[in-house]
Parts: sequence; C-alpha cells; structure tokens
Amino acid sequence: MKLKKINEKLQEALIENGLIEANTMQKETFSTLKSGADCIIIADKGSGKSTTIVLNVIQQLVREGEESPRALVIVEDKAKVLEMEDLFEKFGKYTDLRVYGVHDKGDMEYDKNYISTGIDVLIGTPNKLSDMFTTAGFNVNRLKMLILDDADPILKLRHETKIMRISNSITKTQRIIFSDLLTERIEILADKMLVEPFLFEIEEEEDEEEDEDAEEQETATETEELEGENDEDGIKQ
Repeated sequence: MKLKKINEKLQEALIENGLIEANTMQKETFSTLKSGADCIIIADKGSGKSTTIVLNVIQQLVREGEESPRALVIVEDKAKVLEMEDLFEKFGKYTDLRVYGVHDKGDMEYDKNYISTGIDVLIGTPNKLSDMFTTAGFNVNRLKMLILDDADPILKLRHETKIMRISNSITKTQRIIFSDLLTERIEILADKMLVEPFLFEIEEEEDEEEDEDAEEQETATETEELEGENDEDGIKQ
C-alpha cells in the first residue's frame, strides 16, 4: 500500500493481505492522522473505516511500549470487538503490539488481570470499558489515541456520558471519531471532546465508478442507435 512514510512492517502485512492500493479515505486521512490531530471521519459502510483505524494505530504505535494501553478503541458490540482484534492480528503481524478486546459478556476479573500484564491497544464496548474504568481496570495516563468507531449507533444508545467520563480523565491524547453520518449527536460530542478537529467527508469510490460506467454505457448505447439509423438509411437508398 502506497502511503507517505508508512511503516515498512505494516506495509508488508497489508500487501500480504491483498491491500496493495490505498483507498480514498486512507489517502486523504493518513497524513493528518499521523500528525496527531483530532479528526472526524465520515464515510459510508463498507468504505474501510475499520481498516483505516487499525493501520493508523499500528503506524503510530509501531512496537511494544509500556504496560498501560497507548490506544483505546471504542466499538459498538462484541462482534465488532472480535472483528477489530482479527484485523490487528493480520496487519500487526510483523510488530510486537499487544492487542486485547473486552466486551459485555467477558469476565471482568480475567480481563483486568490480563490487561495488568501489559498491553498496547485496548478495544472494547462502552459498557465494559466504563465499568472497567470505574474499577481501575486500565490506566489512561499513557494513551496516545482515543478512537470512537461507528459513533452513530453507539450514541443512539446514549453512551455519551460513559465516553465523556473516560475522555475527560485523559490529559492529552489524539481523539478520532468515525461514523457513517454526521449527526447532531456527533457534532455535540465532538464539540465537547475534540480540539480543533479536521473534518473528512469521504465520497464512496464505487458510486463514482458506477456513475462513470453508467455514463459510458449510455454513450455507447446512443452511438449504437445512431449507427443503426445510418445503416437503415443506407438500405433504403
């Protein structure tokens, strides 16, 4: 994948998994995310938001660091936790990053004990992360990145207070919000959490390609019709 100054180990893993070319979102956001700026990224489902999150976390953390998490990724549910863990395993294959996911159905004591052994990336649902944070299940003092994935459905479940409680406890970190839509709830949360954020509204590449294909097909049809009319004129003569 061709991105400016991308980590070589990350790039190798991406290519192994068939990600040869960066999509529009990854191209447009990579440099800004790498700079550490707060961001709001709006893009349709299936546009690669999860992949963008994972590759940028790996890019910034690169290798095993301290005992406390350096990136916290808040996701909607258990399925999303497992999906994100799988992506980190694939794309972080050649790094030493330690990634761990927690969800509402997991064992609290086991999760806390595992995290205490040292991890770099913590992925979790709002309920579980809030409960763990309340009981000192993880430390936020070393966080470099706080990421909210699929913000719209999470905020519809009214998890703003839980997210803000964690965010307000972090003195300095990069905060990133990903969503399909830029809703009023997201704008309100962003005003409270983010500092002078960059807003990216990514257009779906496939839609553009489909439009181009439709235009080409329409042009080809018109050409065929004109040629057919000319042929009929020739026969009549």
